[in-house]
Amino acid sequence: MLDIGRSRMGSAILLLLGTALTLPVLASQQDASISDIEIGRRIYQEGVLPSGTPITGLRKDSKALASTDAACANCHRRSGMGSVEGNIEVPPITGNALYGFGDKVIATMDPRSGKKWNQKHDPYTDKTLAKAIRLGVNNSGREMNFAMPRYRLDEREMHALTAYLKQLSRQWSPGVTAATIHFATVVTPDVAPERRRILIDMLRSAFAQKNGSTVTAGQAGGRRHMVSPAEMILGTERKWELDVWDMVGPPDAWRMQLEEHYRLQPVFALVSGLSSSTWEPVHDFCEREQVPCWFPSVDLPPSAQEFYPVYFSQGVMLEANVLARHLLTKEGPQPRRLVQVYRNEPVGRGAAQALSHALAGSGIEVENCVLGDESPNALRLAVAEIQDKDAVMFWLRPADLDMLDKVRPVGDAYFSARLAAARLNSFPLSWKSNAHLVYPYELPEQREANLSYFHQWLKLRNLPLLDEPLQSEIYFSVNYLSDTLAEMLNNLHRDYLLERGESMINRRENSRAEGENWSRNTLRQPAVSALARVKVDMPGAGESAKPVLNKGEGTTIYPRLSLGPTQRFASKGGYIVRFADKASDKLVAESGWIIP
Repeated sequence: MLDIGRSRMGSAILLLLGTALTLPVLASQQDASISDIEIGRRIYQEGVLPSGTPITGLRKDSKALASTDAACANCHRRSGMGSVEGNIEVPPITGNALYGFGDKVIATMDPRSGKKWNQKHDPYTDKTLAKAIRLGVNNSGREMNFAMPRYRLDEREMHALTAYLKQLSRQWSPGVTAATIHFATVVTPDVAPERRRILIDMLRSAFAQKNGSTVTAGQAGGRRHMVSPAEMILGTERKWELDVWDMVGPPDAWRMQLEEHYRLQPVFALVSGLSSSTWEPVHDFCEREQVPCWFPSVDLPPSAQEFYPVYFSQGVMLEANVLARHLLTKEGPQPRRLVQVYRNEPVGRGAAQALSHALAGSGIEVENCVLGDESPNALRLAVAEIQDKDAVMFWLRPADLDMLDKVRPVGDAYFSARLAAARLNSFPLSWKSNAHLVYPYELPEQREANLSYFHQWLKLRNLPLLDEPLQSEIYFSVNYLSDTLAEMLNNLHRDYLLERGESMINRRENSRAEGENWSRNTLRQPAVSALARVKVDMPGAGESAKPVLNKGEGTTIYPRLSLGPTQRFASKGGYIVRFADKASDKLVAESGWIIP
């Protein structure tokens, strides 16, 4: 079962009912020009005053802050929905939360427990808000937390900041209605038809399962096993709708296509997505239109860590840097020369450029070899001059790997596990002895334990396992989106989605793995247990052997996922692995976890 929207709220609902904001609107919103709001935005997000000088703030403990360190968004975040800093709760300061506009604002404040809610307060006025910002005294006359800076803002600056706060996260983001959330996924034209079909089948199945267990506000009955108590009481569940945006033509034509799709149907976020070439036009579209790009499966994401696109990893760029670090730090002599073999396409060029850059000045000579055609002869020519003290890095996809059995093996040969994808189980026998894989995934034994629920879900949904890395990425993308939206409740703002995604990912992975371990080892669900790898401990004399299930440490194909306010690549390392022997496809690690 896809555990979409599962959350353990328990007694938190009692807190919820006691702290919900039920405040009348006591202050009317002043008209503000666009320039006022832009001035306020720069103060709030960037810590820059209209004069261009940095804003300064003084905390109660006399610590002075300036510029971006003093910007409101540093703690209250871009959405204005607040955060938790250690044991300090930073409350929402959106227009609705401060002034009582529109619907009440109810938000979970502590991502570590999921059970702590923002506290009730009376609506602010322009006067009481100015006093809070300048003097650190709230509208009840109490001194605010020592961490809240006191700012010296003149009347113009205060008016601009107030105007910005009044409109901040007042409305749901585009793509959201009271009953639905609209999403899209993007597929670029270089993607093979089989991989596109995998993506669409996975997403359609996950969306259908989610919607089949969703009861929107005003409805009654239905299956409710995927809803949290908070969602049920507040009536914040929504159906999900999915569009597929297929790009056509060269990358420079995609911008207009994306903008036309978005004009016809705005979406709350792009979920998953697939590309075997460049993703840059999609990345730029998301940043320009402020649309979250939620964990697409791409080989070459742009290196810029901007706010709206979030990726599993840097793809082949990460593999290049992992290999460079391995070559420069491993025991024994370094190779005299490294030859890179790749196709003249964006991913091959990007990977080769990244590895050349990482090895620049290292003493290892880097030589690039671009394959001239799609015949085995091109591969033979590429490795013809490889010497014993050389190494070769193959940036090859499955079609090229299939031709390796017609090429003589060479000394130290490295391969991209990401580009090889699901074809490692058909790796040519003649190459297994000297093949090393740059491996950005969890090691196989632990990977199987982590993905046991994913495999079970595929069986329950009658979906074949065709490409484990790709399918597990899609599965996580949808699951984590649902978990994050469930905790957002009715605060459906795009910036808030990304902020919750940053803060939840470690906690979510730990709690999910713990829950799945408990389910496997305590409930012993037969279908799940059958998929988990069984080890047999050798007992002492007089004892019987007992099967022990591997303990999952996460729920993804990646060993570690983490994000932060300036981080947009969740997995940050990889292994170097090799085949245990010619007769099997078993992989063993020859390095520890390498973070470049």
